[in-house]
Amino acid sequence: MDFIAIDFETANPSRNSAVSLALTIVRDNSISDEFYTLINPQTTFHRRNIQIHGITSQDVVNAPTFPLIWEQIKMFFTSDQLVIAHNAPFDNSVLKNTLLSYNLIVPTFLSLDTARLSKQLLPHLVNHKLNTVANALDIPLVHHHNALDDSLAAANILLKEYAQFGETPINQAIKLYQS
Repeated sequence: MDFIAIDFETANPSRNSAVSLALTIVRDNSISDEFYTLINPQTTFHRRNIQIHGITSQDVVNAPTFPLIWEQIKMFFTSDQLVIAHNAPFDNSVLKNTLLSYNLIVPTFLSLDTARLSKQLLPHLVNHKLNTVANALDIPLVHHHNALDDSLAAANILLKEYAQFGETPINQAIKLYQS
């Protein structure tokens, strides 16, 4: 199984205010690479978001803006590439809205939401938040709401669910993400 796990953190409730991004690259059922960066969103930070992820405006003063980062990662977002996230509608929306805010083309790619898949495969859990699912599957999640730790946990969730339940439910859960 090959896929990319993605996670964003945002400066405020706006879906175009990404302050950090992580990608976990999985090739042949194994994590092969990781990418993490802070992002200067060029917008205001809300206290609630800072409380969640701990990233402040001071942390991103010298960070690149999203268009510079996009040049490094856009090759992962193609029509035949599976991109997963825990709560994919949020991360896909952040990607789309951030790209649109810079007048960049929004790509089409395959998408899978590990939260929704986990609801289907692990219905007995009290909830299907990332930390709950990771704990149930014995997946370490050191710093929840750190984009890299969250993308690693999402990748490992899919790998464990694939090993336990096979490819059929996963293939049924994959959707084409179109803007």
